[in-house]
Amino acid sequence: MSNAILINNVQTASHALVNVLIEGACFSKISNEPIQAPEGCEIVDGTGFAIIPPFYNGHCHAAMSLLRGYADDMPLQSWLNDAIWPMEAKMTAEDIEVGSRLAVLEMIKSGTVFFADMYWEEQETVRVVDEMGIRAAIGLSIMDRLSDDVKDHLFELAKHPYSTDRISTTVAPHAIYTVSTDLLRKCKAVADENNLYLNVHLAETLVEDENCRKQYGGLSPVQYMNSIGLLDNKTILGHVVHVDQLDQELLAKSGAISVHNPASNMKLSSGVFKFSEMKKNGCTVVLGTDGASSNNNLDMLEEMKLAALLAKVNDNPEAGSATDIFDMSTRIAAQAFGIDAGEIKEGKLADALLVDLNNEKLVPNYNLISNLVYSADSSCVDSVICNGRFVMRNRVVPGEEEIIDRAKFICENLPKR
Repeated sequence: MSNAILINNVQTASHALVNVLIEGACFSKISNEPIQAPEGCEIVDGTGFAIIPPFYNGHCHAAMSLLRGYADDMPLQSWLNDAIWPMEAKMTAEDIEVGSRLAVLEMIKSGTVFFADMYWEEQETVRVVDEMGIRAAIGLSIMDRLSDDVKDHLFELAKHPYSTDRISTTVAPHAIYTVSTDLLRKCKAVADENNLYLNVHLAETLVEDENCRKQYGGLSPVQYMNSIGLLDNKTILGHVVHVDQLDQELLAKSGAISVHNPASNMKLSSGVFKFSEMKKNGCTVVLGTDGASSNNNLDMLEEMKLAALLAKVNDNPEAGSATDIFDMSTRIAAQAFGIDAGEIKEGKLADALLVDLNNEKLVPNYNLISNLVYSADSSCVDSVICNGRFVMRNRVVPGEEEIIDRAKFICENLPKR
């Protein structure tokens, strides 16, 4: 059988009815006229469905799905030091694999085909992503507290990165308060030498901002990162809540990718992302969920609604429009991470969702993008295509029952170790 899919009579976001041919990993033809199916092509009736771009999650800790609900309602530093890090110290490579598989299942079910990850035992997450058929940028997580041998091993891995058509490697120093200046510079040098993205938490809390200014002569976290040469268009910055005008100008000039994590920022009381200011100043902004222990889900549909509403709450009703939020979760995010996708367009990589127009949350359908941002949930996602292949059909992901059972078993025993 050929690797081709023909979806007939499917609606676009603009309400047009089209036929869509996918050959190999790409959209090869999109037309309102009938398309001849290649020999062996899978033919799908798209009646009652819309085809839209999927979501690209800019900041995640996939294996933390095992810690969902474990340590809620705590300040960030206490949450990390007293709850999360001690529990994570108990986690094995198998735990990472099981947690990552549960996370990828959740992301697929809610329409996500890519995530930028930051964790350890990264080879387990790579294996899961490869087997389950989606995309990821997998971080090599680095902190001062790691032994020199572990750091050397991670830097050696960066010299021989995972590089497939769906999976890439990033160098991921945790944050400026857990990674020294010298180590940050080394991380950036290794990333540059191997043409990799650098992925780091930044400007997440007021405490981080205040401590940075005290330690580095009044420099904010963004200004400090810029002063040591870490800002460019291959730098991914998670959270970026506490930024002033100068910070935003530096971010815009550098092309750095700021990842907005509204649910996590609110839950940890980190603050409100300055969406309108960042957009006005020309910053590259994408959306992310963070991990399931601080969100507590990985649903980009929910994250879009929160981002849109937060943009408006202290601004005006036009801020954070549905189109802006949808674009930063799809086309802009894919572009920022170097993926030629995020659009239903001939020649683009064939990543797509089929959403059920008969789902009660999408009726009436005056404006599909508005419905997706403000009304939809994961039940609206019927099927998911990544790189030209179905990874979910009719709401079913292969092996999902086993994935859930294994995760439940691990979580019953993890706290007792």
